[in-house]
Order: sequence, then structure tokens, then C-alpha cells
Amino acid sequence: MLPQTREGSIPMATPSWNIKGDYFETCTCESTCPCSFLADPDEGHCDLNLAWHIREGHFGSISLDGLNVASAVHTPGNMATGPKWRAAFYFDERASAEQQDALAQIFSGQAGGFWAQIAPLVGENLGIKRVPIEFEVDGRRRSLRIPDTLEFEIEAVPGGDPEKEAKVVNPALYAAPGFDPVISRSVRRSYTDHGMRWEDSGRNAFYSDFEYSA
Repeated sequence: MLPQTREGSIPMATPSWNIKGDYFETCTCESTCPCSFLADPDEGHCDLNLAWHIREGHFGSISLDGLNVASAVHTPGNMATGPKWRAAFYFDERASAEQQDALAQIFSGQAGGFWAQIAPLVGENLGIKRVPIEFEVDGRRRSLRIPDTLEFEIEAVPGGDPEKEAKVVNPALYAAPGFDPVISRSVRRSYTDHGMRWEDSGRNAFYSDFEYSA
């Protein structure tokens, strides 16, 4: 399991849903992350931060437009074969109770779609926190900040043609399936929560659009 739905909520049939927008991530691996090709991480483990800005989205009749989501994941070995991951999620504090339930169903995999395929890889669910999330897109830079918890910024690496983004085509494992990630590096990153702590820069990063649905 990943996030859990709000305590006391009443299980109902899952409505059709769709969310899409901006996605980016960074991790402890060197560029380009071998985990994307189901190989072992460079340092034997991978500490990963992920971020989503939902430009447009709905869960049945519930609008999810404009909300942000972030995650911290520790994978103690190969992402695909294990050991299993530890995962924490952070939802935009602006989300209503209904919106939080919808996001929890999506990112737990309970609502189907991409995250239903990822859920079996997670061994320890560290839960959800409602927090202020600042998400920014500026050209080929992406940044996110959660006060006192997480701050990271990434920037695309230059390609042979400076007018074009350098991309990984058709990676085996990427949190925005169907989109080719732009190869980037972290400018800075720091994270402290759930007994996990890391701080680094100049490491692997990716960004792209994303879209999930079921």
C-alpha cells in the first residue's frame, strides 16, 4: 500500500478519473539513473524525491485542478526486484477532505491505473502529511519546497543542440509512463522526515509532463 484514504471515509465504487500536469524527480544516483533501466542503483540504494503539479484533474465530479503532491522514497536495493521500498507522501494543504481522499485513492493504487502497478513494490507505508507545497516551473528548471521538510531544484542538462532537450526514450521504469524524461541534474536537495535524511546536489534528475487515469 501507499497512502491510505482518510480515516472514517466510506468506501465507494471508484469513479473514472484523470490527472495531468508537470512532474519531476531527483535521486542519489549519478546521471542517468540506472534504476530507469531496472539495473541496481549506483550506491546500492536510491533515495528519491518526486513532485507533481496537477494542472487539470478530476476524480469523478471532484476537481483536482491546481493541487500539488510530493513524495519521498527509500529503496534499499534494486527498485524492481527488492528489497521493498519505504514511501512517504505529502499532499497540498489546500486540498479539501474530499480532494485528499481522491488523491489518496489515486496514489495508493486503490483507484487503479499506474499506481496500482507500483503499490506491490512498497513494503512500508509512511503515510500522508498535509503541508504547504510550493511548486515552480521556470523554463528548464523545476523546484519544490515544503517548509522544514523538503527543498529541491533541478535543471536540464545541455544537449548537442542547445535548442532541444536531451531525453531518455522509452525508459523501463519512470513515474510518468508514456512520456520521455528530460535528462537533468539536481541544483540542490535536502530532505528530513520519518527518520530519513539526505542532502546532495549534482545528482540524477528528470522532468516531463505526466498523465494518470483509470
